Amino acid sequence: MADNNMTDRISNTFNSAVGGAKQTIGETIGNNNLAASGAQQKAQADAAQKAADAKTHTEGIGHKVQGNIQQNVGSLTGNNSMEARGHANEVRGDLERKV
Repeated sequence: MADNNMTDRISNTFNSAVGGAKQTIGETIGNNNLAASGAQQKAQADAAQKAADAKTHTEGIGHKVQGNIQQNVGSLTGNNSMEARGHANEVRGDLERKV
């Protein structure tokens, strides 16, 4: 997973929590502007998180396919190093797809 995508995920989680808190506080104290602002912040963060999840899942599919090809080519050519890299990429892809 790319470092930038991880940073985005952390930011999305933080903004979702802050937005939810603002919404709750706004509703509790009767401040409609704060509640609406919080709801909007949370909705935007949740949508961005879904997009980040989709991106990671797609990258995982690519790594799994790449790993499978590397394993097969490595096995056919007797290149143990390529076969091992392929196995590592396949595992990486499986992990990314579970995010």
